Amino acid sequence: MSDPKFRVAICGGGVGGLTLAVALSRCQDIAIDVYEAAQSFCEIGAGVGVWPRAFRVLRKFGPDFEQQLLQRCGYEYTEEYVPAVRSRKSDQAVGIELFDLMTKGKLMRFHRADFHGVLLSYLPPSCTTHNKKRLISYTQLLEDCPGKSPITLTFKDGSIATCDVLIGADGIKSAVRPCMMRELAEVVNPDERQSVLSCMNPIWSGVTAYRTLISSEKLRARCPDHRVLREFTQYMGKDAYFLAYPISLGQYVNFAGFTLERDLVDSAYKADTEIPRPSFKGKTNDEWVSELTAQQFVEPFKDLEEDAQHVLECVDKGTLWAVHTVKTLPSTNFGRVAIMGDAAHAMAPFQGSGAGQSIEDAYLLMTVLGHKSTTLETVPRALAIYDKLRRPFSSEVAQRSMRSGQLCAFQEEVPLHELGDTITKNWEWAWLTELDDALEEAVRLVEDSSIDVN
Repeated sequence: MSDPKFRVAICGGGVGGLTLAVALSRCQDIAIDVYEAAQSFCEIGAGVGVWPRAFRVLRKFGPDFEQQLLQRCGYEYTEEYVPAVRSRKSDQAVGIELFDLMTKGKLMRFHRADFHGVLLSYLPPSCTTHNKKRLISYTQLLEDCPGKSPITLTFKDGSIATCDVLIGADGIKSAVRPCMMRELAEVVNPDERQSVLSCMNPIWSGVTAYRTLISSEKLRARCPDHRVLREFTQYMGKDAYFLAYPISLGQYVNFAGFTLERDLVDSAYKADTEIPRPSFKGKTNDEWVSELTAQQFVEPFKDLEEDAQHVLECVDKGTLWAVHTVKTLPSTNFGRVAIMGDAAHAMAPFQGSGAGQSIEDAYLLMTVLGHKSTTLETVPRALAIYDKLRRPFSSEVAQRSMRSGQLCAFQEEVPLHELGDTITKNWEWAWLTELDDALEEAVRLVEDSSIDVN
């Protein structure tokens, strides 16, 4: 590449960071470096779901890219109404069917490693990747030669790199976010400073998540025609529930269970705070992820119906996650730095939309940075447009996602016969809305510099 208009550093090689790298690589005049903290590019976790709104964004990468994804989920994309999730009231000896969530288009389900692998395969040689590079901090000079001085990146191994634009895709424990909040705190009104600084670190949501993969062969041997071998099923109970569905062409059943302690939503999750929770017995409270034995894993769900117990009996082991989120931020950009994905809006997992939101972030960032009108000098405006269009939407999705979990754990006073409609209406944005309107508005704002975007 000769004389790129600027060099973009993406810190974080997860779903969001790699989607952005693939998207930006279509812009021939942008140089891209991806810095990943791990020794190799890999994804932690089991299943990942992408709803129609976000999958329509991925389809913009072309039919070959789409086909690679479809081969890994094992079914075709559709925009017809289909049953997506079967929900049961399971906090009783004999469970009952409550409702089927009908969605316009399917939830596209993948093993996370499969999804990640497709993204990696589409990174061109022009995109430079760097492993074992955990960012500690960055420095950008805004007063001297604004828009010209490079941003300096400092990594844990002591190395230093530079870039023109920095995108933090480094997850909920982002190093970019606290640096940005400190920068922002220096320029806001003094009475707003503490509020800005309070957004530096993640907060605990009061939710713990139980995650594992179950061998379909093992479940089939115990219960040959179990429903979770063929359909997405949700077993709902008071303050605790789980869902299970087949992935990897039916080789595994992905299990995700949750307990919700509503009085602890948005509280700090600290080692010096003793909160009696059997799941964490013997663990220090600053551990976000714990390995569990099968017995420990199934404990919160032991009173659910027999149909659920068949699934639980096939658990070998699992992990317990203290689900943290990010406060609604005052901004997701400052100067020539922006954050995306979980770094910007980590949310509760109850609508399966975290990955989808990072995909949308990536495509809109590509739209504003890759536009022919965007130069090094106008990058701050382009990133302000990204913030203007994405932050309100992703914040609303985060709120809706948390509410979904509370509804499924029977923590909101909704009559059972109305629960299905309530959950559906809270979730319809994922298949009835499009990113395209925001993309069109982004282009309009980039092309008309007379419009204030702050």
